[in-house]
Parts: sequence; structure tokens; C-alpha cells
Amino acid sequence: MDFIEVTGKTVEDAITEACRKLTVTSDHLEYEVIDKGNTGFLGFNSKPAIIKARAKVEIVEDEEVFVKPEVSLYASDEKKESVKPVSKDKLEQDVTKFLLDVFKAMKMEVNVKAVYSEKDVLMDVELSGDEMGVLIGKRGQTLDSLQYLVSLVVNKEAQNYIRVKVDTEDYRRRRKATLENLAKNLAYKVKRTKRPVSLEPMNPYERRIIHSALQNDRYVTTHSEGEEPYRRVVITLKK
Repeated sequence: MDFIEVTGKTVEDAITEACRKLTVTSDHLEYEVIDKGNTGFLGFNSKPAIIKARAKVEIVEDEEVFVKPEVSLYASDEKKESVKPVSKDKLEQDVTKFLLDVFKAMKMEVNVKAVYSEKDVLMDVELSGDEMGVLIGKRGQTLDSLQYLVSLVVNKEAQNYIRVKVDTEDYRRRRKATLENLAKNLAYKVKRTKRPVSLEPMNPYERRIIHSALQNDRYVTTHSEGEEPYRRVVITLKK
């Protein structure tokens, strides 16, 4: 299968979009990072990440299925020993120190709680303080930029890609609920007017929320149009 080129706000977003386009899970995706992208500082001078991806090729041999590995199974012991996993404590300390330095430069007092889950390969960061609205920014753009910067910090020396979630005041859950309600209201409008509706540009994660909210609707369908970072969801009547 040929590679396709996919863009996203971050490498993780691009991987998510590739999985959606190829209808595979991430463990069945083969990809190569072309450009890690750059969200700039707190959303300014942003540049999307670019990857090329395809579904992993399964080779059938003697009635057994083998999935083509991304890394050679015969890597030398010397190479394995040279790669040391980063400890949970160090990851949490590095993230906390990095964010506190950022907030100090911004002259803001923010409490940072960073918890790394080795099981989920996820760095969960919770921020609290008196000026959280500033950190959230318009439609969460500042929070997304901080999340991208933290992703760079934790993945600098990581063996495997670590997902990052930065949240404050339960913003992510509230934003998800807002988008789900928006999707249903706009779907009703499409049914009533029989005309397609185009939403504002969203990142892959938020577009996926819209798609999921309407995937079981019998009368409308959704698809994405445009290129990052201006890609948007369009809701149309089913034919």
C-alpha cells in the first residue's frame, strides 16, 4: 500500500488523522515523520507537523500472519544498552520545572501537577491558579500550545512516543461537551434547511469529536475539508 501524506497541529494529531483516514489503530500504522512542525510560542508563527503513513503490511506465510516490524528484531545488544529509559520521576520533574520557568517568565503564579502513567504512556498535567482563563486562551489555543511544548520536552529522550494532556479547570471535558452540543444543533439545522454547514477550523482532536457525535445520525454525514491548520468539518445530508 502506498504512503499518504498527513498533516496535524502536532505529530500526535497527524498520527490520529492518519489512523482515521486509513481506518486502522495506531499499532497497525507505519509512519515516518517528515516535519515535526512548530506551534510557535503560545500559538504564534505555528507550522503543522507532517508525516507519511500507511497501514502495516501483513505477510502471510505458512498459515501464520506476521506484522512487519518497524524496528529490526536483531538489533545488537550494544545498541539496546545504549538507550536508557527515562524514569517516571525525572519526566515529571522535567515537565514541572519547564512549565514553572515558562510561567515565571510570564509573571504568573501557577500550580503544576504532572503525573506520568507508564501503563498508558501518558503525561497528564493539571494546572491551577487565579488566571487560568489566560492560559486557556481563545478556544483553548494557548493551552494547546503549552501541551505541544510539553510534548517536545517529554519526547526529547523518550524511547517510545509519549502522549501529553495539559488541562485546567476541566476545560478539555467542558470543550468536548460544547462541541458535541454544537454538532447536534448544526445537524438539526442541516436537516431543516437541507443545506450543508461548514464549521470553523479545528485541530484533529476536536474534528474527531464532531465526527463521533454524529456518526450514528441516520440523516446527516460528516467529512473534513481543507489543509492544516485550516481544516474544518462539513455536515451534509445523507443521499
